[in-house]
Amino acid sequence: MKKLALHWQILLGMIAGVLFGILFSNFEFGPGFIRDWIKPLGTIFISLLKLIAIPLIIVSLVKGISDLQDISKFSKIGGRTVLIYILTTVIAISIGLLLVNIIQPGNSIGAETLEELTQTYGGDAEKKVSSAQNQQTKGPLQFVVDMVPQNFFQAASDNGKMLQVIFFTIFFGISLLLVRKEDGAPIKSLFDGLNEVVLKMVDLIMLIAPFAVFALLASLVVETSNPELFKALFQYALTVVGGLLIMLLVYLFAVKMFTGKSPRFFLNGISPAQLLAFSTSSSAATLPVTMERVEEHLGVEKEVASFVCPVGATINMDGTSLYQAVAAVFICQALSFELTFSDQLTIILTATLASIGSAAVPGAGMVMLVIVLEAIGLPAEKLAVGLAMIFAVDRPLDMCRTAINVSGDATVSMIVAKSIGKLGEPARKDWDDNYNS
Repeated sequence: MKKLALHWQILLGMIAGVLFGILFSNFEFGPGFIRDWIKPLGTIFISLLKLIAIPLIIVSLVKGISDLQDISKFSKIGGRTVLIYILTTVIAISIGLLLVNIIQPGNSIGAETLEELTQTYGGDAEKKVSSAQNQQTKGPLQFVVDMVPQNFFQAASDNGKMLQVIFFTIFFGISLLLVRKEDGAPIKSLFDGLNEVVLKMVDLIMLIAPFAVFALLASLVVETSNPELFKALFQYALTVVGGLLIMLLVYLFAVKMFTGKSPRFFLNGISPAQLLAFSTSSSAATLPVTMERVEEHLGVEKEVASFVCPVGATINMDGTSLYQAVAAVFICQALSFELTFSDQLTIILTATLASIGSAAVPGAGMVMLVIVLEAIGLPAEKLAVGLAMIFAVDRPLDMCRTAINVSGDATVSMIVAKSIGKLGEPARKDWDDNYNS
């Protein structure tokens, strides 16, 4: 009997988790049982993925750069990667602004609903405002300063400082390229071996993925509060999801146009990473799986994937940026705050810049949103009210936009690889041969 493909296993786990959560929500002991006996499996799974993220970045980046044999190839990859990431972010924000101005979901929120949302989520909103204000006290080039670690081991012990780890690893890899081959050979051999071991660890972790997403979705269902508020924000949530689906179509079109690969090939290759991103709401936690799928199932050679994917997990936030554009205009519509055309251009610029320094963790988009709202001059007294209004649906939307972030990383990896002749046939095939065209 043919083994069920991983993405189908994960999807079945997600569906079963939702149904299990709904069923047990009807029993008094149900929520407690899921929190105590089911959720820990999901928590352990996410911890394992985060555990492997930093080692994977280090060994794969060093191996990838050292395999290039030529520093000019590395500069070519880096320049194209950053340029395409910025371009896709601008496209995502523009799609979000277009949809929210056409649909105008903010006009459907009444004063009574607004008051209830403020009372329910006002405390959480104040924390996000405070966190964003701390970031804004820093200078315009602070993100560049923060990129350079003072202590590599300290940076490597914190997944939130992934950009610092990438900086050091690239610096190390370039230095390895510049030394004599015979001097660097032992180090290169060491990292080649380490890379194989770390990839095997990813394979072992993925064995529990279907059970882990079952646990994560079941716990999400029982922890969801006040579903009536979700209904009030349905039009806003639909606008965000619609924009994200359009962005996915943009990726599929780009893959077909620039690499010649079919949308079916792309989706079959990256779908397990998309589903995990949806379940975990974290690009960083999904990174090990994203890299494995891009290399083994989409045919991107290691020297490209090992650079493009980690950088993308840190600076490429297309889904998050699109959500910010929709959320910012939605809040202004609901609070009757008039936006000019120049304000909307400011949203594009601010959201693009904010996405570069955003952490690849759940909830980071909210902090970025505060920065965007303050850039367009939303009064301080309305800021917390606006954030409280969208907190009710932020978690499910965070899951959706993280899946799009990961899809963007994979798309750019394929385009960059194709542009320098580093896109080949996948090492592993879990689809029919005719998916390739």
